[in-house]
Amino acid sequence: MTPRLPVESLRRSGQARPRVRGTGEFRSRVLSAVRRIPPGRVATYGDIAALAGSPRASRAVGNIMRTCREPGVPCHRVIGAGGSLGGYGGNLQMKRELLRAEAIQVRGSRIQNFAGVRWTRTKSTKRTTTR
Repeated sequence: MTPRLPVESLRRSGQARPRVRGTGEFRSRVLSAVRRIPPGRVATYGDIAALAGSPRASRAVGNIMRTCREPGVPCHRVIGAGGSLGGYGGNLQMKRELLRAEAIQVRGSRIQNFAGVRWTRTKSTKRTTTR
């Protein structure tokens, strides 16, 4: 019987596949929603979770944003509820500066005029009338 090797030994030897988190349909929907946030606007983690089809998954959205390194995904536009900056891979100053470059006013760790810059996608509804 072969003794069990620690996971690190298995990884070094190529016998264990690294576990990749956030790879799936939900992650794709989250990134797609984030890409649609226009410059100068922000959305909350909860807003993005709802747009991705799981309104109670705001923490999962945060985890996806934390690990996202894809170009073209404006992760800095996703913020905490109530206008708090949330995180940005531990670099809140960078997030502040990116938001300020888009003319979003930031004071400390909060977005000023949060209601005015919050982006919520409105679903267009087609109304038909019957006569």
